[in-house]
Formats: sequence, structure tokens, C-alpha cells
Amino acid sequence: MSKNAIVSFAGNKHIHTEITLTGSKSECNRALIISALSKGAVAVANMSIAADTVTLARILKQVSTHNPHQQTVDVGPAGTAMRFLTAFLSALPGDFRLTGTERMKQRPIGILSEALKTIGANISYLGEEGYPPLHINGPLNQSADTVKIKGDISSQYISALLMVAPRLPEGLTLEIEGELTSVPYVKMTLDMLTEAGISHEWSAQQISIKPQSFKATTLTVEPDWSAASYWYSIAALASESAIELPYLKEKSLQGDSRIREIMTAFGLHTSNTANGIALSKIPAAFTDEVLDLKDCPDLAQTVIVCAAAMKKNLAFTGLETLKIKETDRIKALQNELAKIGVTLTEDHLVYTLNCDGLHFPERVTFATYEDHRMAMAFAPLSLLINEVVLEEMDVVEKSYPDFWKDLQTAGFTVITA
Repeated sequence: MSKNAIVSFAGNKHIHTEITLTGSKSECNRALIISALSKGAVAVANMSIAADTVTLARILKQVSTHNPHQQTVDVGPAGTAMRFLTAFLSALPGDFRLTGTERMKQRPIGILSEALKTIGANISYLGEEGYPPLHINGPLNQSADTVKIKGDISSQYISALLMVAPRLPEGLTLEIEGELTSVPYVKMTLDMLTEAGISHEWSAQQISIKPQSFKATTLTVEPDWSAASYWYSIAALASESAIELPYLKEKSLQGDSRIREIMTAFGLHTSNTANGIALSKIPAAFTDEVLDLKDCPDLAQTVIVCAAAMKKNLAFTGLETLKIKETDRIKALQNELAKIGVTLTEDHLVYTLNCDGLHFPERVTFATYEDHRMAMAFAPLSLLINEVVLEEMDVVEKSYPDFWKDLQTAGFTVITA
């Protein structure tokens, strides 16, 4: 069983530090799939050390040599790997059983697997219809070159289809139905494919990729803006802060780079340095506008917890996909924010904080629900609470394995219990 972390910060709450973040999990997972599809023509530099990425790299190595017998491919808790591999294995010769943790078996995959089946993939459900585990017998015998898919579902379904498209005999056209959620992640996928020599056409609600070959190149992974978001929260909650984050780019492929814009209202200025970015305090300038996070849902927990700690009754939209993540993140936030007297209520897809009852006990234990982002979103509250206990501290391995070590670098005390 994973141990708990007891986090505290003694002294004047001044944080002056430099933190070098691991490579982006989102970029690296895409780069690994593209590299495998290119049969080695595309190399990957600055690999992420996130557990999800390590898992995906191991699996891709495992399936790279054709095995005439069925292979069991276990992604564990890695949701991105489950989605990307569903499409990847469908295009690969072999007989695969794709599975994961018990929680993974509760996370829907039907929209993607049914889309693949409409173009000729041989996929069946080994348990509940529409959910893992899957039986995949590849390669698919392409029967159509166009597939319709809803735009308001996980962008990872769309990215999974786009990445395998150039390897399909007839290529693929996606017809997006309705508004496209998480546009930056789809753009990230297309930009990385372009860098690897794959052209596309995007007109209105259609994205088309013809069958074509990858060019020899190296995809260099930028540090993780999702990981950077926790340092924005720390900087906002500290009484004084000067935090440098090397190698992050002003113009990033990652949708979560929007954190620099969002946190301006929270009293943070982001400046570009010769080596990355630096965070510093400015006067906060909150407005009554509803904050739409549909393009960056992975920032939601960080931003909502930080707003609650600053006693700001903000409202949010674009959180629909949070209910099918590692946990039901809406319910998890509601449960844990209640421990400091804050409520998060839903009204027609608008989620509103009420911080009127905000209080900071001497010690609070927060559950993490096997969700890395819950642990890292609540850890900054140790700047306001004498002792914050985060259950199952190892959950951070999923995306930011050095999180506890980096907290200590910045002056926090982290005790394992």
C-alpha cells in the first residue's frame, strides 16, 4: 500500500527557487506512438519520466516484434496509453488483449473502438460493452476512409485516430460532430505529425490525412506545462515568490500553457528568460467572468483549489470530461474542498465555488482517489495549513515522479508516513 505524504512549510512563506520539470507526458506519449508508426524513422528526445510514458514505451517495445500468439497488453492506470494503443494495435499485425486496472475497466472506450470498427477494425469487448478489456485482431481490413466522431468527447480519441491515419491504406477523414473539445490537444497531435513529415487538411469540421510516409526526424519533448501549473499555484499562495522554470517555451504545443494567462488574474506575472520562464507576484485582478476550461481540463483541479484557497467564489465551465478521468474529479473536488469549508456546486454545466465558510485547520488529510492531480493540486495548501496529509503519495509517479523532491528543493518539508 502506498504511503502518505505529510507536507508543511515553516517560516515566512517566501519561495525563491528553480525547478526543472520532466518532459510533457502529453507530447511524449504522442511522440512515442508516432515513432513506433514510423518504424524508427522518428526519434524522441527529452523523454518524460512519468509512469504513464514509461509504461507506453515498454508496451511499444513489447509489441514491436510480431508474435503469432495472443499478447496481453496491460496499461495499468495509463488512460492515454489505453486510448492510443486501441488505435495503434488495430493497425498492427497481431492478436492482442488490451487491459488495465479495475478503474481503467470503468472508463469508456466505446466511442473510439466503434469508430475504428466502422473502418474495418476487428475489436470486441471482453467484459462490459463499450469498456476495456478489448480483444483486438489486427491489422484492420480497411472498409471505409471516413469516420464520424463527436467533438465533445476526449480529444485523445481523435488524436489516436489521427496518428494511425497515415499508415492506413486509404488514409482517414474525421468528420467532427458538434463543438470540438480540447482543441489544443488536437492541434498538438497535428503539429507533431507535421514535424514528422505528415501533411493534413483541416477544413471546418473535417480533418483529412492521406496515406504517406514519415520522414526521418527527432521530436524533442518540451517540459510539462501541466506540472508547471502546480508551481503557479504555489507562487500564488506564497507571500512572496520568484520561481524559475527552465526550458518552457512561450509558444508551446501544449494546451496547458494557458495556465500563464489564467494565473495573471491570480496575481502572477510570467516573464520569458533566456532559459525558460520566471514567475513573480503582481496584484490579483479577479473578474466575475465564468472561466472556461474546456481547452485545458487537466488544469481544473489546480485552478479550482487555488481559487478556493484564495477565497474567490469563481465559476467554471468546460469540466464535463473530469467525471471520466482517473476518478470522478468533480466529486473528488467536492469531497475534499468540504474539508476546508468550501463547496463546489453544479448548475447546468456551470460549477461555482462558495468560499464563504473557508477555514484552515491545523492539520487536514486529503484523499487522492488514485489520482495524481488531486495530490499535486492540494499540496500547495501546506502554505496555509500547518500540516497537509496527502494519501497515497506515490500517485504522482503517473505524471510527475519528482514532485515531492522538488517541493523539498523549494523549502517544503515532506515526511513519509
